[in-house]
This record gives sequence, C-alpha cells and structure tokens, in this order.
Amino acid sequence: MLTKKQLDLLDFINQRLLHDGVPPSFDEMKDALDLRSKSGIHRLITALEERGFIRRLAHRARAIEIVKLPESLGGRAAGFVAHVVDGDRPDARPAKAQGVESAVDAMELPLLGRIAAGVPIESISEIPPQVAVPGSMLASNAHHYALEVKGDSMIEAGINDGDVVIIRETTSAENGDIVVAQVEGYEATLKRFRRRGDRIVLEAANPAYEPRVLPMGSVRVQGRLVGLIRTY
Repeated sequence: MLTKKQLDLLDFINQRLLHDGVPPSFDEMKDALDLRSKSGIHRLITALEERGFIRRLAHRARAIEIVKLPESLGGRAAGFVAHVVDGDRPDARPAKAQGVESAVDAMELPLLGRIAAGVPIESISEIPPQVAVPGSMLASNAHHYALEVKGDSMIEAGINDGDVVIIRETTSAENGDIVVAQVEGYEATLKRFRRRGDRIVLEAANPAYEPRVLPMGSVRVQGRLVGLIRTY
C-alpha cells in the first residue's frame, strides 16, 4: 500500500517518462510534490524501490525506471519497459503505463538491424525478423520499423545499448528530434538532430562524444524516434 506522496511521485515520474522519454530530475520532483528539500524525495524514491515499483540504475544520469504500477495508475506487467516518446501526436490512442499494452493490442514491426549510438555502423538487414510493439506507440497514418541500439552515446536520453527503438519513417525533422540519420549515403546513426545554418549537427546524449557537424547534403533523415522497448 503506497502513501499519497509515494503514489503522487510514482505518477509524476511515469507521466514524465511517457511525455519526454526520461524521468524528471530530483529538483523537478521536489517542486512537483511541493516539498522543501530533496531529502524527502530521496526517502520516497527509496520506499518505491523497496516496494518494487521502480529501479535505480548505477552510473547513469536520472537513472530511474518504472518496474510496475499500482492498479490505481493503470497497472502493467513487469518484464520490459517501453517508453513512448511521441506522446503528443494527435492520432495516437492514450498510452497505458509507459506504452505497455496487452498482447492483443501489440503489433509486429520489422527489426531492420542495428543502429549505432556511438560510432556509425552500417544498418538495415536484408530479411528482417519481427518484434512485437505496443500499438499505442504507432501512428495510424505512418510506416514504422524497429532497430536494435548498439553503443552508449544516447544514454542521457534514456537509450541504452541493447534497447530496441521504434522509428517512424520520415525524411524531415525538427531541431531537437532524435532521428535515424544516414551519413554520406551508407552509414546510419541514432542522434539528436539540429540545423545550424547550412550545416547539420548530430548530437550525442553523452558528454564523452563530440557533436558531428556535417554539410547539409551529406545527411539524410530516415526516421524519427517515437518509442523504446527494453527487455530484462
């Protein structure tokens, strides 16, 4: 049985994961719950972790993942985490607990290979296997595909090595979008996209990696990140 503050914090973390793909900072949690200090947040986080509702991962910024939700917040089966990134699209159905739905609502997408979150690697296999994806991640008027992430350059955006990212096919992107970018016609990488004059900047979400600044014509957007699936 959770206290009201514990339930409020769990709900706040879940909503931020659904909307932004990453959990809130401790300062944001403190302000949202109207607490005077972060020590109260630490106690609530510890209580939620002890009760098995969240998991904290070492050596990562904002390293909180939701393992399960109580029935009052929609409930969900433990076993994998699916983050809905594109939560504000008008044609999407409301996402259940981090986008996890029943097997009836799941859809199969082609797993087209591995995408680099680090040094770019060649991508897209010839005969792709299929991966089951919650239907709430997918827009009804677009094509989607899945890629397995290799590397650690996007860890501060909540994207880890071995995660499966759900990509909505598009050739356009707004500043700040996380995209599949094809570089110089053959290599593909998962990075945050920005325009800077006549240049394209592909930004990592890890301070160990420098941004790549490339001529406009050498970068082609192949899709935009809309979701993430993590297995345990």
